[in-house]
Amino acid sequence: MPLHLTSRRQFISRLGAAAALSGASLHSADVDENLVAVLNDTHIGAQHPESASIPANLRHTIAALLALPRRPAAVIINGDLALKDGRRGDYEHLARLIAPLREAGVALHLGMGNHDDREIFYEVLQHEKPAAPVVESKHVGLVRLGGANLFLLDSLKATMLTQGLLGEEQLQWLTKLLDLHNDKPALVFAHHNPRLGGDPLHFPGGLEDSEPLWQVLAPRRHVKAYIHGHIHHREFHSHEGIHILNTPATSYVADKKASTTGWTLLRFNDQGAQATTLTHLPDHPWNNAVTDLAWRT
Repeated sequence: MPLHLTSRRQFISRLGAAAALSGASLHSADVDENLVAVLNDTHIGAQHPESASIPANLRHTIAALLALPRRPAAVIINGDLALKDGRRGDYEHLARLIAPLREAGVALHLGMGNHDDREIFYEVLQHEKPAAPVVESKHVGLVRLGGANLFLLDSLKATMLTQGLLGEEQLQWLTKLLDLHNDKPALVFAHHNPRLGGDPLHFPGGLEDSEPLWQVLAPRRHVKAYIHGHIHHREFHSHEGIHILNTPATSYVADKKASTTGWTLLRFNDQGAQATTLTHLPDHPWNNAVTDLAWRT
């Protein structure tokens, strides 16, 4: 993923092009610069039939995003795009499912998780591969929005290895980029949960270099939140004043009594953000639940 230095003019241009193709009015699909949609753990498989719940959940989510009166400034799928081990057919199926977002001109950003294969991902979604990677063998990006800067990290250590790793080179890149872009709140995205600030039950499968990461994040007061998936659950924690958001999986959950599938809308304001959880089950207690996040000063 190349650096995504986006602006409202670029978003309007994209949406205008999409509207011209569809005959729709731009006003019906305007962009909300303070709104970001977060998905993760889509786990799309090559052999999933159309009626299967996993692809159906992603179609449901995309339809809901496209039905919003104002589109998100960014849609992030935060890792584990593929079902198990990142096969070509998985990404081909994913590409078909996300095509409506692309066709509508929505800014879509895809991240890596432990069930992905970076090279096969690049072979299928060739436009995602940067001509000159800023971090070798990592899929990273920066999204600059009106209300925040989003730093997209790659915590894939090896396909089918549960634990994640950023690595020294990526941490150095992040440090430099955070210092360059310190004019707005910074939100950091990666697939793996940190081994701090959350439920220790999940630490063994989490991010191996969590402590070095926090040594970068904590002193930089403009860093406000770290957002991850991986656990297939929904939780809100914090560590050293930085919010840690564990956002729900789009695909499936292990325990339907404890969790459910869905996605998250983040809306920025002057004091922080509101995180709204949407679920595929309309009567689930999490559906439309709003969590206020106050930024540290």
